[in-house]
Amino acid sequence: MRAILAVSEGRRSTLADGLATEGVQIIAAVAPTDPLHAAEDRLPPDETAALAAGLAEADVLVIDLDRTTVTEHLVSVCDRAGVRIVPLGTDVRLSAILGIEAPCAHDIEPWLLAESLSGTPGVAAEDPGQPRSGGRTVVVWGPAGAPGRSTVAVEIAVEIARGAAGVALVDADSHAPSLALTLGLPDEGPGFAAACRQAEVGGLDARELTRISIPLGRTGVDVLTGINRPSRWPELSETRVGAALEVCRSWVGHTVVDVAASLERDEEIVSDLDGPRRNAATLAALASADLVVAVTAADPVGVSRFLRQMPEVRGVVGDTPIAVVANRLRPGALGLDARGQVRRTLERFGGVRDVWFVPQDPRSADAALLSARSIAETAPRSPFTHAIRRFVGEAILPPDVAHGRRAA
Repeated sequence: MRAILAVSEGRRSTLADGLATEGVQIIAAVAPTDPLHAAEDRLPPDETAALAAGLAEADVLVIDLDRTTVTEHLVSVCDRAGVRIVPLGTDVRLSAILGIEAPCAHDIEPWLLAESLSGTPGVAAEDPGQPRSGGRTVVVWGPAGAPGRSTVAVEIAVEIARGAAGVALVDADSHAPSLALTLGLPDEGPGFAAACRQAEVGGLDARELTRISIPLGRTGVDVLTGINRPSRWPELSETRVGAALEVCRSWVGHTVVDVAASLERDEEIVSDLDGPRRNAATLAALASADLVVAVTAADPVGVSRFLRQMPEVRGVVGDTPIAVVANRLRPGALGLDARGQVRRTLERFGGVRDVWFVPQDPRSADAALLSARSIAETAPRSPFTHAIRRFVGEAILPPDVAHGRRAA
């Protein structure tokens, strides 16, 4: 058994020595971003023939699985050379998209890896090209006044990823997109607008979504960033947004969508009835939602704005369930029994009986903003994180998954 080892430097020597002890011949040990240096002294490295020549000496390629290391081109070259790819990592969905076997753990013992190399190749658990029956769309909406809907959307996505594989976070805000800036992600890339354009012409699938999305660190969340200029809002038309979100159902198990506050339809104030609509993205996302998370600021002004717009939300989503989150709860703005006052007001004037409360936690929020990460990453034990975790476990995830997370 001859192998090319393309793993991180910290594990490279340990795995190489361990595999050699198990009788595996290591013909090259390189960085995961360039596993084919062995071909460079024979043919130009940029040519497919050169890559195939380097791989032809090996029976198997052991490589850290990442969208930057295991590409379609590499898989194609390995197929031509008859080389088996054994990925190391946790991204089962990416391995399925690329059509390679399910990954082994990064910290796998060398003797176990040697057994895997000599055994029958595994198969990725699921083909993302086929629609998933469990794909759900969760749309996070809130009225004007910055109630914290984008922050809540990020934390919900990260929290879902702890208990369910395959989570996408979509910035469909056509007025003030902020996810890329908040999370320190590049916003000059294709993002959600590109997904919408591809969906309109029928060219969007799970493989393309994986290519244009950006992984959010090690959270397991893939982000489709929003438009980088508000003037690009016509790219997010109702037809495009609806089609793109429908494809997302076959890409991931949960799609969390952050939308703008405005809901008004402007047909009566424009002359072109077939022209683009500024709020089409929000309306299309809400219409395609399986669950709407409605975020209100837990203060008198925020609750008032929320109650005035809730009838419009209900008119758009119909019978779709709505889960209400009262964000930034603090006694200073409401006096004694702030929680009870918000609950009674929402029930009396809006008929809202179930409310989940999230406390104001400026220290954790500031730390997350400073590091351009989610609050769950920077302050995993903060009151905010615990409140979102409770909400996701009770309102979004299936009971068996939520129970398993609490037990863990």
